[in-house]
Amino acid sequence: MDINRIKREFLEAQRNFHHLELHPTVDGQVYLKAALQAADQMYILSVRFSGYPNEMPRVFIDAPIVTAAPHKYQNGNICYLHPTMWNPGIHNISFVMARAAKWLNKYEVWKRQGKWPGAEIKH
Repeated sequence: MDINRIKREFLEAQRNFHHLELHPTVDGQVYLKAALQAADQMYILSVRFSGYPNEMPRVFIDAPIVTAAPHKYQNGNICYLHPTMWNPGIHNISFVMARAAKWLNKYEVWKRQGKWPGAEIKH
């Protein structure tokens, strides 16, 4: 995990996403907490950076709890990007936050209409 890169990208992401916090973990790493609004619902997310930037961050919806939803892995993180598309040379925390916001908006549509909007890639 490249903590210096995470801290740099975190400061950049705060320009567009105002409710971000960077927290230390007990093992000397960091994770990000964020609040994003989709429709009339405020969501609290956590972003885990194991192996970052070479490994795609894992995004979890902490509140309200999202149990049943498409495009969610069994361990609870959301599928905001097909893992084979992650590129550490161009993707950053701002990208992850934008994709998580997009996922939340699609989730809100799915809750109301029962169909996930947009293109899907099987994996």
